[in-house]
Amino acid sequence: MDKIIMTGLEFYGYHGMSTQEQELGQRFQVDAELFLELKKAGETDAPEHTVDYSKAAQVIKSVIEGPPCKLIEAVAEKVATGLLELCPVRGVMIRIKKTQAPLPIKFESMAVEIWRKHG
Repeated sequence: MDKIIMTGLEFYGYHGMSTQEQELGQRFQVDAELFLELKKAGETDAPEHTVDYSKAAQVIKSVIEGPPCKLIEAVAEKVATGLLELCPVRGVMIRIKKTQAPLPIKFESMAVEIWRKHG
């Protein structure tokens, strides 16, 4: 299976368990892999045989910048569901990273990664 890879997309959202996260918000980084057949797109050079990257990015943006969730697990599910609605995507891998979670330790990021497919 072929894939389109989108890495390091950054958006600002208000997801999290703490009041600080819900009120002040924070940056989220998103990586997405969209699994689909790309042979026909490569052979024909026709956009209708692939995914519009800007539409995929807009799906992610609308979830991250949309209504808050307590868990980034829920955010990842919403992103996956939205991306699976884009034809001809057959599966997705989503990684949501929080780089500014209010924790009393030094860290690079906290993340959730999920893989979903049709059916």
